[in-house]
Order: sequence, then C-alpha cells, then structure tokens
Amino acid sequence: MDSLYQPLPNSAKLFKTTSPLNQKPFIAYALIVELNDRSIDFTVDTTFKRRLTPSAFFQKNNKPLAILNTSFFSFTTHQNLNSVVKDGKQLAFQVHSIAGKGKDTMTWRHPIGSALGINRFRKPDVAWVYTDSFSNYPLVIQQPVRPLKDSAAIFSKQTFLKTIRANNQIAKNWKMQTAVGGGPVLVQYGEIAIANDFEMKFAGKAIDDKHPRSAIGYTADSKLVILAIEGRRPGIAEGATLKETAQLLIELGCIEAINLDGGGSSCLLINGKQTITPSDKEGERAVPGVFIIQLRN
Repeated sequence: MDSLYQPLPNSAKLFKTTSPLNQKPFIAYALIVELNDRSIDFTVDTTFKRRLTPSAFFQKNNKPLAILNTSFFSFTTHQNLNSVVKDGKQLAFQVHSIAGKGKDTMTWRHPIGSALGINRFRKPDVAWVYTDSFSNYPLVIQQPVRPLKDSAAIFSKQTFLKTIRANNQIAKNWKMQTAVGGGPVLVQYGEIAIANDFEMKFAGKAIDDKHPRSAIGYTADSKLVILAIEGRRPGIAEGATLKETAQLLIELGCIEAINLDGGGSSCLLINGKQTITPSDKEGERAVPGVFIIQLRN
C-alpha cells in the first residue's frame, strides 16, 4: 500500500489484507520498518490529565511518519495504565494492583504487565515490567509469573523481588530509550504464547472474542512490525481474537510481540492518513499516549 501513503522511506513497507480470516470478513494493515535505519526515530508522546486523538498527536508532533495507539488507560483520570518510556525516562507506570471482587473484596492481585522497548542501540525487547516512580529504570523479567494475591493495595519493589525469586527469576534494569506497555504478550520465541492468565488483561472467555486490535512486535532480522486490525463492522471487518492476532504476527516474522489497547482505541495513521477505520461511531478515540515513528530532519 506504499503508493497510497507516500512519502515512505525505502526501509518502511505498508501492507494490507482483505482475505477472510477463518471464514470471517477481515481487514488489517501491517507496517514493517527496519530498526537499523538511522534516518528514522522511534519515540512516544503522552498527555497529562487529558487525552488526544491520534490525529491531534500527529499535528502536535510535526506530522510524523506513523502514529499508533498504545497503552490501556482510565476513562475517568485519562491516565496511562502501562509503562511509557521516552528518551530513557519513565513517563507512565504500570498499574500493579487490581482490587478483588465479590468474596475477594478485601484482597488484591498484583499482575506484572508487559511492554516492548527499543534501546539506544536499536535493539528491541519484549519483557514483563515492574515500575515505580522512585527508580530511574523499570525492572524487568523475561518470563511471566502468576500474579501475587494478598491484602496489600500496594505492590512494593521488595514484594516484587521476593515474588520473582520464588519463581527462580532475576530482575534487571531495563535501559530502554523508548518503550510502550500494553498486554498481554502474544508471541515469544516465534511461537504463540498468550500471557493473559499472568497479566490479567481479559476475563473469562474474552480472549476468544473478535475485536479491533493493535499490536507491535519485532523480527529476528531487526524489523519492527506494527499490526492494526479493523473490527466491529459486521459483514465488512469483524476483527480478530488474541490467538488469531498472534498467528498473524508470527506469519509476519515476529519472534516477540505484545497486544496493545484495542477495540475503539485501535488506530494507525501513516503520514496522517487512517489505515483501519476506527470502530467508534464518533471516529478516532482520544487516548493518552501514542507510539511514533518519525523521519529525521
């Protein structure tokens, strides 16, 4: 689809499919970009106590090559609920505590959410991230752990370290220049590895529902893959399950990939032009953070 979304550098390719997915109408776009192209920068932008549409972020950031919605967020506080890192600094933090319901009203569960980061050497990584505002860098582990259940509303760094030690893991500082959180992880080692039970993103059978999706991953030969799937348009584009999304990412060459906020938030702009049609009847949903690909001046 390059010719319809110019100008694109030679290191960026945009693809579209309208082939049915498991006998259902389907539309998706994939942007594949070479991470080692030094004429391209990968960054993020966020808001404070408000949200902007992706098109507003496009204008605010001097009309970059690509804008993608990223983290889950609160509709009431407009707060990012996942990690966001820009220029090596943490701008948003993972929410590590979920209040129990029903019989578990007095308990809390503490999932460790996932993120994709790119370091200063342009090396990408998908990891499970612990963040707090007292640390310069997030702490990460490379395998998921089941969420701790206790009566504490706060998941302290000490409790995190104790939890992962019990799972034979060691946390490391995650020195990323750029990172965006979401979840769950969809692909590890080039295989479907949906970490929803660990990250507690979707309850019950919701992971098998078809929805619009946004996802990001990378290939073994240093390409960044952005996938945007249209959905909630019966007879036109019905979306994808998490498993179907993971399979598509693998077919695009990803060895690691994560899900991002989907549904009405899913939006990918290339040079300010929409790819998928947002599912909200109002059009683009305002979000508090976006992933940005921009050309250097």
